[in-house]
Amino acid sequence: MFRLYHQPLSPFCRKIRLVLAEKKIDVELVEEKYWEKRLDFLRLNPAGKVPVLRNGNFVLGESSAIFGFLEETQPEPPLLPKDPAARAEARRIEGWFDDKFHHEVTANLVYERINKKLMGTGYPDSSKIKAGSKHIKYHIDYMGWLLESRDWLAGNMMSIADFTAAAHLSTLDYVNDVDWRRNKNVKEWYARIKSRPAFRSLLADQVTGFVPPDHYADLDF
Repeated sequence: MFRLYHQPLSPFCRKIRLVLAEKKIDVELVEEKYWEKRLDFLRLNPAGKVPVLRNGNFVLGESSAIFGFLEETQPEPPLLPKDPAARAEARRIEGWFDDKFHHEVTANLVYERINKKLMGTGYPDSSKIKAGSKHIKYHIDYMGWLLESRDWLAGNMMSIADFTAAAHLSTLDYVNDVDWRRNKNVKEWYARIKSRPAFRSLLADQVTGFVPPDHYADLDF
């Protein structure tokens, strides 16, 4: 059985959890406080980051690499289109959320509000929270623009692009930082993703000291 070292509100871990659940791959979840730099964990991943996927002697870090491995070895259901251009677009949007969205939004909101307290590294920086709250509006508008002409973010099939975006937005929704009224298309898209069986374990997550809003686990939010 696979073992996934993760943190509940890490969007990178959530992306892989969604992929594993969608592909119906059995996995043991191990919550890892990576900031404590546990020696045995650093032996698995010298980068000291989660997620890390392990199966016996096989160990792999970095969410994009883990997804690529799972997509190649467990191809059903596919989370990348067959057409090369469509595949590239799905990976582009995956990169958009894991890079641009993460740095401009997730790191400024979730990490400031929750991770600092968990790690004991100080108080939230109000300037970063203000920046994250500003940037998320642009990203929701961009998603809404994409969804005007597509069924899913990268095209006409659900892909890793959708799971990556949903992983980030779900962490933000846990701290009530998403204005779902801003764009109808984005809210409807998230409702479709949120209602999938693969999403159930994410909606059941609880972080000690932080209570999600009532709508967080509500499929009819």
